[in-house]
Amino acid sequence: MPLLEVENVTKRYGAFTAVDGVSFTAQPGRIVGLLGPNGAGKTSTIRMITRITTPDEGTIRIGGEPLGPQHQRRMGYLPEERGLYRKLKVGEQLVYFGELRGLSRADARARTTRWLERLGLMDWAGKKTEELSKGMQQKVQFASALLHEPDLLILDEPFSGLDPVNAELLKTTVLEERAKGKTILFASHRMEQVEQMCDDLCLIARGRVVLAGPVREVKQRFARDVVHLEFDGDDGFLDRLAAEQAVRVVERGPGTAEVQLLDGTPPRRVLDAALGSVHELYRFSLDTPSLQDIFVRTVGETARVAGGS
Repeated sequence: MPLLEVENVTKRYGAFTAVDGVSFTAQPGRIVGLLGPNGAGKTSTIRMITRITTPDEGTIRIGGEPLGPQHQRRMGYLPEERGLYRKLKVGEQLVYFGELRGLSRADARARTTRWLERLGLMDWAGKKTEELSKGMQQKVQFASALLHEPDLLILDEPFSGLDPVNAELLKTTVLEERAKGKTILFASHRMEQVEQMCDDLCLIARGRVVLAGPVREVKQRFARDVVHLEFDGDDGFLDRLAAEQAVRVVERGPGTAEVQLLDGTPPRRVLDAALGSVHELYRFSLDTPSLQDIFVRTVGETARVAGGS
């Protein structure tokens, strides 16, 4: 049974419809990637799930029950726009947030110490929030979302402002929470992280769900029309193929390229063009598109359809 069910939810702000009939579910022990371009309706959807706002239409359920104030203690929320008290010390702040979520002071202190140690923040426990870097503040906010051991963890751009080491630390922690059976909703613009971490995805564009399902199944809906190359030598063959509208160059770097085959172009045409141009060809593979490419294609198609309607 899904822990979170969002069914035909709509949210309007005056004449503007921010969320238009959105439906998806989130299961225990799985991470759902909530994706979409800026202004797609992701944050509006999250605010309704967390009861910051209420839907104009539709239903949200937690554990099969209509969403109510009693469910907020089952949630841990890391908002995109941070909500820490700048003048309050880090340790005091986490204890306070724990008590707000129903923990006793002793339990809140014990859990605060555990999370400060886990996230490498012990040396900062006595510092005011305003003394911390943006990345350190991010880790404090992350700890506050996990302190009360929520069943549903909602993360809105959790890796924003983090260096690679701390981003990896938070990623590992999120995966540990999934292994414990927690339900995780993960909103992000970084497709490579979504592809690495998420079990399911829900892509929203212009307030509507345009693509949803398990990540593996979603990728299988798209044809194997992406060629990856690694080579040494002249890459002018890419320009020639693109000019002939045989391929679309998705990514290009020194000695590497990713191209999408267009209009039934056979992979052999790309192979022959590469062999006729480069000194050495180290990699040539035909693959399904990445989530980044699927995102671009789907959102682009949605925009074209909307523009033509």
